[in-house]
Amino acid sequence: MKELARTRRGFVALAASGLVAAPKALLAADAKVKADEEDVTPTEDLMREHGLLNRVLLVYEEGMRRLDRGAEVPAGTLASAAGIIKRFVEDYHEKLEEEQLFPRFQKAGTLVPLVETLKTQHAAGRKVTLEILRLTKPGALANAAAKKELSANLASFVRMYRPHEAREDTVLFPAFREIVKGKELDDLGEKFEDREHQLFGDKGFEKMVDEVDQIERKLGIEDLKQFTPK
Repeated sequence: MKELARTRRGFVALAASGLVAAPKALLAADAKVKADEEDVTPTEDLMREHGLLNRVLLVYEEGMRRLDRGAEVPAGTLASAAGIIKRFVEDYHEKLEEEQLFPRFQKAGTLVPLVETLKTQHAAGRKVTLEILRLTKPGALANAAAKKELSANLASFVRMYRPHEAREDTVLFPAFREIVKGKELDDLGEKFEDREHQLFGDKGFEKMVDEVDQIERKLGIEDLKQFTPK
């Protein structure tokens, strides 16, 4: 779709210069592509990334379930999941919130207590992630005490982030559209996209989804049907 969009935009540019005559249908198609691109707001990007976070939380929950039962956890799966949390959620997604969203709420005097709580939880989550990374290093789970400690850290992370992201999706992000609008909102969306490309290259989000998918497959939880109540 992006390749098609680039082709259309190039054709329309030529038409505007008078070198070719662009059919009305093609001009209309180009306008639709641009409209579709503009419809994706910064907060919608953040909500999509919350979907990725939720899939990692599902991995954490499966890890907890196995650790608590004394079942095998495939080597490296929880470390890889925590790595995604560190690289994509904490060092990218949360930094965007802290640098671009939270200050605007504070300046507007809107939802300030909520913003302060979210910032505190970001800091707390990073500490838990460091513990999870420490406890998932090769050889770290050599005894029952270490497995219990890891399970407890996974549980505390999940317990905090389920309501954390839900409050952002249902309260913070909708309110953001009331204090940031028009060109400022469009410019912010471009900043988000530039930061993602800078840190993760082209299709950075899609790459993260692929990584989570591979972890789910190693744990045998990739099939959505298994979660359907019988």
